[in-house]
Amino acid sequence: MRTFSLSSLAIAAALFLSGCSLIPTYERPAAPVPTTFPGDPAQPAGPSASSLPWQQFFTDPRLAGLIQTALANNRDLRVAAQNVEVARAQFGVQRAALFPTVALTADGSRSSPNPARAYNPNAGSVAQSFSVDLGITAWEIDFFGRLASLRDNALAQYLATEESQRAAQTSLIAAVANGWLTLLADEELLAITRQTLATREDTLKLTKLRFDNGVASEIDFQLANSLAETARATYAQQLRLRRQDENALALLVGAPIPASALTGLDGGLARVQPMPAVPAGLPSDLLTERPDIRAAEQQLIAANANIGAARAAFFPRVSLTSTIGTASSEFSNLFHSGTKAWAFAPAVSLPIFDAGRNRANLDVARAQREIAVAQYEKSIQSAFSEVADALAGRETLGEQARALQATADAERKRFELSDLRYRNGVASSLDLLDAQRSLFAAQQSAVQVRLLQLQNQVLLYKALGGGWKTGDATAAPAAAQATQSPA
Repeated sequence: MRTFSLSSLAIAAALFLSGCSLIPTYERPAAPVPTTFPGDPAQPAGPSASSLPWQQFFTDPRLAGLIQTALANNRDLRVAAQNVEVARAQFGVQRAALFPTVALTADGSRSSPNPARAYNPNAGSVAQSFSVDLGITAWEIDFFGRLASLRDNALAQYLATEESQRAAQTSLIAAVANGWLTLLADEELLAITRQTLATREDTLKLTKLRFDNGVASEIDFQLANSLAETARATYAQQLRLRRQDENALALLVGAPIPASALTGLDGGLARVQPMPAVPAGLPSDLLTERPDIRAAEQQLIAANANIGAARAAFFPRVSLTSTIGTASSEFSNLFHSGTKAWAFAPAVSLPIFDAGRNRANLDVARAQREIAVAQYEKSIQSAFSEVADALAGRETLGEQARALQATADAERKRFELSDLRYRNGVASSLDLLDAQRSLFAAQQSAVQVRLLQLQNQVLLYKALGGGWKTGDATAAPAAAQATQSPA
């Protein structure tokens, strides 16, 4: 019976010393979105976006090289990585508060006159004392879980920062891919504009010759001249956009764009290696696959832990100061027998009147949790909207791109026929110039929609949580390694 009593006492003491938690039970809020995506989209076979490393999605070696360089050099990503280190260190600081701090202190003093001479004439004129102590100073024993709640808050903040870094990586990879695709489209548009300018200048020369010989009117000549100048202005605009887009990509990459990444751009978007189709899954999958949603949930958990700390502030705080060491009035006798000294000083602080400070802090913590709930739900809704938009694009952009390419092919044929008829004097210059305008507009529209189609594939991959996992470095294309620059 005595053994049982001692065991029970030991268990009770351990539970008492371990403290209790006043953190509310965490329950994940229900996702405020439908259970399926609009239109019940088709689910192609293959791995999910979140399990597909970016090296297996972006297979073009030029683009893979740019992404590798961006991951090593982008300054925003470096800041995100250092934020993780800061949060990890802050968690370590908060966790250390649960344990006592043991310190060794040495003290010595000499003063004159010696107060002891007032009752002991034989005492010296100088008072001196020396001590060496090993002990604990003001260690708060966490009976009500205040420090544990703050530790849990710091842990959740650290995990949220880590997820935010992954979200920053997915955004960077998608931005680099879109920037590179935009450069391809710029090169294709430049080639189209250059060809259109050459065609219009040829038409202008022919119209000028016909005008000088009295065959064409001045109206025809000025219209041809106007269209040629318009093509020159468009070419200058496209050249400026091309350079600005390259500068924007260099900022994302964090280093000058290597020449190898820009080789073969004259092929345009048609030479881009295809990206695999990824299944959309269910909206509930986004809760575990998107780093930004996981980060928002960790922020919610942190806010929930703050309520526990605010509740614990209503209860007494118990702190302990204890030392053991040696003390002597003579330094030479400091470690001799009979100089042992010790102190044991527990303290209890019970809040009685604080003018409502603790109640207000609890109200703040509860309001912050409600804010975190709303932010978590908003992150889910935003993710759902991004995926739904990308799925709508996947269903429609392909047909739109096909139709616009067919339109461009038809306009090219009409222009060729109009040019032949004009040179043989059958058609008027208005027919030819109208065909030139229509062909130029159709070609531009076809390139722009093709760019939107490719960028939509990137958006869907990112929206479904892809890009934060990295595959085996040896699986990356060799050209990707060649384009890396030192960090």
